[in-house]
Amino acid sequence: MKFEDLLSEIDGFGRFQKMIMCLSFLGRFTLPCHFLMNNFIAGIPSHHCDIRGLGADGVLRNLSLEQRLTVSIPAQADGTLSSCLMFLEPQPHLLLLLSNSSNTTTTTTQLPAVPCQNGWVYDNTTFTSTLASEWDLVCDKKGLNKATATIFFIGVMFGAVFFGSLSDRYGRRTMLLVSYVSGMGFALASIFSTSYIMFAVLRFFTGFSITGIVIVTSVLIVEWVDIESRKLVGVIDSLSWTFGFMSLSLLAFLIRDWRWLIVAATSPVALAIISWRWIPESARWLIANGRLDEAHHYLRKCIKMNGRHGMASSIKAENLSNIVVANRGGRKYSYLDLMRTPKMRKLALMTGLTWYGVASTFYGMSFNIAGFGVNIYLTQFIYAGVELPAKVSLYYLLDKIGRRKTECGALFLAGVSLAITAAIPRDQRIVRTVIAVLGKGCSAASFGTLVLYSSELYPTVIRQNGMGWNSFWGRVGVAVAPLILLLDDVWQGLPQVILCCIALGTSIVASQLPETSDRCLPETIEDVEGTRTPHVESPVLAEEIEKLGNKNS
Repeated sequence: MKFEDLLSEIDGFGRFQKMIMCLSFLGRFTLPCHFLMNNFIAGIPSHHCDIRGLGADGVLRNLSLEQRLTVSIPAQADGTLSSCLMFLEPQPHLLLLLSNSSNTTTTTTQLPAVPCQNGWVYDNTTFTSTLASEWDLVCDKKGLNKATATIFFIGVMFGAVFFGSLSDRYGRRTMLLVSYVSGMGFALASIFSTSYIMFAVLRFFTGFSITGIVIVTSVLIVEWVDIESRKLVGVIDSLSWTFGFMSLSLLAFLIRDWRWLIVAATSPVALAIISWRWIPESARWLIANGRLDEAHHYLRKCIKMNGRHGMASSIKAENLSNIVVANRGGRKYSYLDLMRTPKMRKLALMTGLTWYGVASTFYGMSFNIAGFGVNIYLTQFIYAGVELPAKVSLYYLLDKIGRRKTECGALFLAGVSLAITAAIPRDQRIVRTVIAVLGKGCSAASFGTLVLYSSELYPTVIRQNGMGWNSFWGRVGVAVAPLILLLDDVWQGLPQVILCCIALGTSIVASQLPETSDRCLPETIEDVEGTRTPHVESPVLAEEIEKLGNKNS
């Protein structure tokens, strides 16, 4: 008997499954906020050297602020004042040149200037307080702002391995609570940081902890719904990220202080901790691990909530042993099992590369909201808003053309849009922004497809390990994305060209994955390898059988 058959009998998408989705959403809301929060908490406001130490003899006393800046800070080639240099002594003669309409830019660039001696003065128009203004992460230290995102996602990367492994060993529900409590604790602790180093360390552990939320809930939901509903669940799950991204732009617009923005984005986890008591364990995982009585307990809850009372008497704990015939209370699985057998090894390598490419492309585009010269709050909201039609279209595409073609097509279109963006001159801001937004929608569709697609490829006994492995490589891609954007100092179009190559290359890799549409989830590694009686239809096994049939015909 297949677990999908049992789900069909007790309603694979009833009130019980909808309850799980709603409860999971409380914790998942904070994830997209934290993942893109660096766009705002590490924003670099306009700044210039603090010149209050100049003109102690009263030279600047009767001058306006604009005149003081003119005689104290050199102008750049474009006429704007330097953000990182100042004169050692005021240059009053520059006012005379300015009044005579002379070119002061050439003159000031020839005068000796030094790095800011007394710190910086920041423009608070866009941000009240950011990491840059808190710890002067500007000029020579401006790269630390991007590094903050990289440090956070390195934490996410290692957290994916940790939670992926332990949730396969100790259960989805237990590790979800660990993720909730630790993630909220580290996030709130970070607002009390007294130095950049302290903040960076706490952001690392925040990323490490909260990644368990998405790792666990994505798999838990998929394991409780039937085949027909997996597509809808995948789309809804993906839309929760879109809602979080859109909410972040509104939160950041209303809350301009980085500390309070972290508090606001983290607060929903408190509700998630309270509601955790109603989240069930995965019955599929319990059966696979021989814990039949517990599985029976949650299945009866599902039957009762879904109104299938007639099924209650027919499902007994001892009968559940017929669903999974291997790994019942036996060996424990680890990440090494992803590499021990040939087809599992090939699957793990291909999905890992796909996750790396999709994540690097998606977040490379998402982190670049300041690169188009448009209001960053509006850009963030538009970037998030375009995900709505992109992800809603998945509901049609995932069944119409399948998971594989949807994934490959979305990645290809994202790559094309990046190539076009790199070729358009930077002064055409509107055109570049429109193309970038369309590319962002395609990239979001590829990510939304991949989460569902990957969870369907791995067998139950090692699914959490598989998703942890995938998430690890995805976070490698995210950690690298801010560093790719730093290459615009070499050539402004270089980041887009690199991201374009990554997207197109990943599309080719994804084309080699097996299709999973309308197929049962594999339960054991033997299902994937095709070494046991195929009463469970593995997508990998089905792919091989289909190929053999084509050859024989």
